[in-house]
Amino acid sequence: MPLSEHEQRLLEQIEQSLYAEDPKFARTWRSRDLGALKRNRVVRATIAFVVGLALLLAGVITLTGHTPLGIGLGVGGFLIMLGSAWYVFASRALVRPARTPKTSRPHRSVLGRLEDRWERRQDDQGRG
Repeated sequence: MPLSEHEQRLLEQIEQSLYAEDPKFARTWRSRDLGALKRNRVVRATIAFVVGLALLLAGVITLTGHTPLGIGLGVGGFLIMLGSAWYVFASRALVRPARTPKTSRPHRSVLGRLEDRWERRQDDQGRG
């Protein structure tokens, strides 16, 4: 939905006041690309996932010699892996654009579609 002229003017005024108050902050956010931010998040989460996997494997390996250490490493690695997966999927939800409502045809039930087919078939047989 496009902004009205009044809203565009207000937005421009807010942007100008931001540049006046803190130009360094405004430049950093003006130059950022959402795609680059998303890629950085994915890279960081992948690195954290690999580190978590390594800790999990280290916990399994050291489990026989030092049981409390092995359990701690394994649980810590699993939690790091879980956190990194959450980090990636949370970023996908934030960056995803809002859905626009479809204006095509309304959703009909399966039964309604079958009834329409049946009526068309009966009309075709009646003509032929």
